[in-house]
Amino acid sequence: MTVDVTETLTQSIHPAFQLIRQHHVEALDILVSEFKHKVTGAIHYHLATEHDENVFLVAFRTQPMDSKGEAHILEHTALCGSEKFPVRDPFFLMIRRSLNTFMNAFTAADWTAYPFATQNKKDFQNLLSVYLDAAFAANLNPLDFAQEGIRIELEDGQPVYKGVVFNEMKGAMSSPSDQLYHQLAHHLFPETTYHYNSGGDPKDIPDLTYQELVDFYKSHYHPSNAVFMTFGNTSAYELQEQFEKLALSKFDKGTTIYSKPEKRLTQPLEVTETYAVDSEDLKDKTYHIISWLLPQSSEIKLRLGMRLVEGVLLENSASPLRHYLETCGYAQSTGPIMGVDDSNFEMTFYCGIQGSNPEHSEAFKNGVLNVLREVASKPVDQDIVDAILHQIELHQREISGDGTPYGLTLILNGLSSAIHHSDPIHVWDVDSAIEQVKEELKDPMWLSNLIQTYLLDNPHRVQMTLVPDATKSIKEAEAEKVRLAEIGEKLTEDDRAKIIAETEALKARQETADDLDLLPKVGLEDIPAELAIVQGQLHEVISNGIDTPLNLYHAGTNGLYYQQVLIQIPDAIVQSPYFNLLSILMGEVGAGDYNYLQLQQLQTAISGGLGMGASLRSKVDDKGKISAWLTLTTKSLSHNLEAIGLLKLAFEKLRFDEKDRIIELLQQRKTRWASRISGSGHSYAMQIASRNMSALANRDYHNTGLGALNWLGDLVAKIEKDEALYAEFISELQTIHRALLLAPKQFLLVCEEQHSERLIEEVQSVWDKVDVDTSSLYLTQVAQENSKQDQAWLIQANVQFCASAYQAVDVSHPDAAPLMVLSGYLRNGFLHSAIREKGGAYGGGASYDGNACAFRFYSYRDPRLAETFKDFEASLEWLMNTEQKPYQLEEAILGLISGMDKPGSPAGEAITACYALLHGRTPAFRKLMRERILNVTLDDLKRVTEVYLLNQKPVKAVVAPFAKKDALLELGFEIKQVN
Repeated sequence: MTVDVTETLTQSIHPAFQLIRQHHVEALDILVSEFKHKVTGAIHYHLATEHDENVFLVAFRTQPMDSKGEAHILEHTALCGSEKFPVRDPFFLMIRRSLNTFMNAFTAADWTAYPFATQNKKDFQNLLSVYLDAAFAANLNPLDFAQEGIRIELEDGQPVYKGVVFNEMKGAMSSPSDQLYHQLAHHLFPETTYHYNSGGDPKDIPDLTYQELVDFYKSHYHPSNAVFMTFGNTSAYELQEQFEKLALSKFDKGTTIYSKPEKRLTQPLEVTETYAVDSEDLKDKTYHIISWLLPQSSEIKLRLGMRLVEGVLLENSASPLRHYLETCGYAQSTGPIMGVDDSNFEMTFYCGIQGSNPEHSEAFKNGVLNVLREVASKPVDQDIVDAILHQIELHQREISGDGTPYGLTLILNGLSSAIHHSDPIHVWDVDSAIEQVKEELKDPMWLSNLIQTYLLDNPHRVQMTLVPDATKSIKEAEAEKVRLAEIGEKLTEDDRAKIIAETEALKARQETADDLDLLPKVGLEDIPAELAIVQGQLHEVISNGIDTPLNLYHAGTNGLYYQQVLIQIPDAIVQSPYFNLLSILMGEVGAGDYNYLQLQQLQTAISGGLGMGASLRSKVDDKGKISAWLTLTTKSLSHNLEAIGLLKLAFEKLRFDEKDRIIELLQQRKTRWASRISGSGHSYAMQIASRNMSALANRDYHNTGLGALNWLGDLVAKIEKDEALYAEFISELQTIHRALLLAPKQFLLVCEEQHSERLIEEVQSVWDKVDVDTSSLYLTQVAQENSKQDQAWLIQANVQFCASAYQAVDVSHPDAAPLMVLSGYLRNGFLHSAIREKGGAYGGGASYDGNACAFRFYSYRDPRLAETFKDFEASLEWLMNTEQKPYQLEEAILGLISGMDKPGSPAGEAITACYALLHGRTPAFRKLMRERILNVTLDDLKRVTEVYLLNQKPVKAVVAPFAKKDALLELGFEIKQVN
């Protein structure tokens, strides 16, 4: 219910604000209040709940009209010191002095946001004061612009570009999917801000000047152009008192930025662009994509209607457009950008394929349009519409929060509407919009007509063919060299002296100790005494005559239940590379009497999806053994019990006779995996470096590492062409499947208490009998190389990812706690400055990994190689030979504890608790680890450094561009590459 309260309830409203309206979102049990600051017009949406985790966000409408990256670089630089907090790096310093559950900043296409979350009231106030001052009173030191954005330094007398965002975007723009999006947007949006790359294009970032950054800040970071959003149990009055006192009272009315509609194309556009591929083999590497520009996202009925259209066309493999794209025969996978994007001022719709070739562009266009014509020519099946509405309700009701805090997820969902001066309440409460849509759906042709109007008859359509270019990386690198050489030729002696002086000034600033007393903090005394661990109940159900544990957790799940089957995986299967491929098939191929298309439709209609995965940990006290559980997962609305039976059917009766579908799924897996490597380069580098340090680390390197991607590519190529090899492959999967059906199992159920009895009865009924084949099992052994040499893997990238690993203890050892604290200590005290600020990498640090049983250093999107490895080692010398301050230890411990205490969703916390028990991480174990962390001393850090690090030779690894091959050979690395 929405109440217009413009002139009422004034007694409880802060005098600086006007309450516009309040709306209770019944499905979420949240009271949304919209306020307007009387002087500046700043908008504040407060989402009042009983949650202890309070969330704050302030966002500005930022609309760059070039690709120099001013919005992105400003996001970084605004957090480098402000009027009240004139320290060099308040953002990263506050991360260390806080119990935050989330701290970050985002640059989107047309907004920039600064959010944080915490469960501690004192911490919330501390962070709020720093964030408000950073946003509204940033210092914008020119040296910080040079560090975070772009600068020229001289190396061997020659100019080079440096800067954190410059290197970050070099890394980001090496991803084919990022190149696809930005090149497509360039054509889809001829005139508005979306025509440009708000993050910055590495070719254009060097053109940005400091003055342009300052001007952009003045014109965009004003309360009149701001949206505040808050979530939690702090009152709106209390929050607004702080907004007014700390920031808003200093401002008069300013300029508010409004988005404008894009200039419309009068006829469809077909373009061809290129992306960089460092390979001579360009076959099957082309992307085809079609995109349409739609009306404004504020048209809520149309917005939800197009969501339904997306569902009808693309929801699952049985949906007509997705089915065509997956089975067209001239592509390996659907594209990385699919469906409706309603985050911009005007909506867009995308469909595409990858792993294709340029000559298929016409067939792609005609195929897509033919599918759309066919769907638009007749009414959409009501069962399909009901299934999509079911997914919308399920998504609306689900309480998330296991990655991003739940409140922040809600805020970000509604932010783009507020930024574009439309109504975010429609996003948080879709019930009224669904009622409007249901009225329209009484016309059986409504959705069909939307497809006709906005896709078939819409002339603002862009088709792009993105073609691989084996010379593009070289050309771009050469263009940068030429540009720098031209700059070098024009430099006078005075210019060189100025660059050297600025370089020295930046170095001096980076090495200047901040006055930490200027910043607020929480301390160890603010940490909760106890670790909150969800407790479950142990029940039993009978499956095949065997008493089988059922772990029941009652939680506030807002009308959903989560049901899982947990199967203990035999060691031989854990080690098999084929095991991971079985999880690709479950729920994606047919089962029993259902073919895969029918099973896909059934999943959408009655569940929130079916999943199969593995939960793997090293044994708590033996790094030579793996604790391994298979997880079969589903979720659904509590009134719908059919999902429980569907999960069993999909696994027990999984079909291996759909060859075309199986090959298609393997191709998709390979293609999508390859396209995502560059975003996780640091994870692969750490995995490579620690590959021989525990049984699980070795298993993961061989089964989920870059070599496994090559193995999968070779496997697909072979079984596509050779029937005998395909039969052997299927036989291997069937053997693994049979072994898993025979293995010991448990059940997990998370639900609201009033639904548990009925759900337990359903689990018992469904799993009473399991059809298993008990004949002998023979698994193929796959040969694995076990090189102990330092390795470098070459991938498609423009920057490096470096890692060093040292053998360490298992997680139950008393020294695991000081090693955990040591990782944050070295990051905060040395590595952040050396690798990010001075070295120019986007990130870097250290970590103790209890599964790899290793202590690992890493860098992320790093322009350097040998120098970074020297910095890893120098951090140890710094610890042992430099005076250390007590606050540094406290900060490292705070960071670990805030991570351990971070809340998840109600269901997520229950699932985490259950998995921890399965792997031997009992509540007593977890509490002991927390206690050990809190008691770590500086002497402990020095002792474990000496015992485990200084006296060991690390294993090094790099994930790097192909162009770095010679440099890596000189450094002694064994070279491997992704095919």
